[in-house]
Amino acid sequence: MTPLQLTLVFIGGGLGSVSRYAMSYFFPIKVGFPWATFAANACACLVLGVLLGLDLSKGMNSSSRLLLMTGFCGGFSTFSTFSSEVFHLLQNGQYTIACSYIIASLVVGLVFVALGYIIMN
Repeated sequence: MTPLQLTLVFIGGGLGSVSRYAMSYFFPIKVGFPWATFAANACACLVLGVLLGLDLSKGMNSSSRLLLMTGFCGGFSTFSTFSSEVFHLLQNGQYTIACSYIIASLVVGLVFVALGYIIMN
């Protein structure tokens, strides 16, 4: 790990985290289905799929992969917030919403990675 590699991940992660935070303004609903986190994770999966497709078809240099895939997509998506939201939904007895959120997140995440990949190939 070099200082440049760490800096690229740091910058990408910061931009991704700020982008995820901004999603809460587009999806401000605080009760029920956690739309902001769902949308951020779905968008991050789509971006990652596009970048994966680009990397596999045309090749990306390691700096671009660190900045965009590891940093940005890692900062933009959030498994910890997803897990916390599921936990709170379950604690509040909202089992249907919790299960829907889990299933929708997995299905949409996989579909969006594949869609992004397909777009680039």
